[in-house]
Amino acid sequence: MSTATVGVITSGTDIAAIQAHVDREIDATLAVLPDPAHLSPKARRGIIARYAAVLEGNFIYWMTGAYIGAQSDDARAKIIDNLREEVRDCHPGMMRRFAIAAQAVPTPEDSEAVYRALTGVRLFIGRLSAVPNVVAMAYFEGLIQRFMPYLADLAVRQGSSELEYTDVHGVCDITHTQELFRALEAELALAPPMSAEQMFEGVGLLRTLVQTIVSAN
Repeated sequence: MSTATVGVITSGTDIAAIQAHVDREIDATLAVLPDPAHLSPKARRGIIARYAAVLEGNFIYWMTGAYIGAQSDDARAKIIDNLREEVRDCHPGMMRRFAIAAQAVPTPEDSEAVYRALTGVRLFIGRLSAVPNVVAMAYFEGLIQRFMPYLADLAVRQGSSELEYTDVHGVCDITHTQELFRALEAELALAPPMSAEQMFEGVGLLRTLVQTIVSAN
């Protein structure tokens, strides 16, 4: 992952430059997705199941880590709004219904396939480093919003019509991403300077995890 375009992150760094870098990382992640039309039913099921194995039980944990690590009231307020929506509307339940309808409930093998990469993300979040955690979550929210049509396509090809999860996240994650960049701006005002490598560590770990999810093996 190239970080040369961002350099050292300080309170005076242009948030637009950071967002542009995150957008490029999202573009690069999406560019390597396998074509659903060329995947077997087994491969499509595997992608949905590995995605569910990661998201259903971990996203709220990740966002909670970002909340605990946040130093600013503005960031906490924006992150807690995200968490409130996840819990109030039972997004893990939406994810489970989506996987059931696509006949892609995660098996122990699916969980094992993502275990190593998922552990790396969990440990990163657990360091409770405010700025890197918030930017990682901004990357992931932005990615998920753009990933939803792909995930829905996989499910439809599996014979499913249960698309509440992809429909909801294709819309709400636009706002979530914007709010996380506002939270990042508030956190940067309080954080000491850091290298771009530190800033985007979580993005790299999440990219590795997504690549593991979408492996067609």
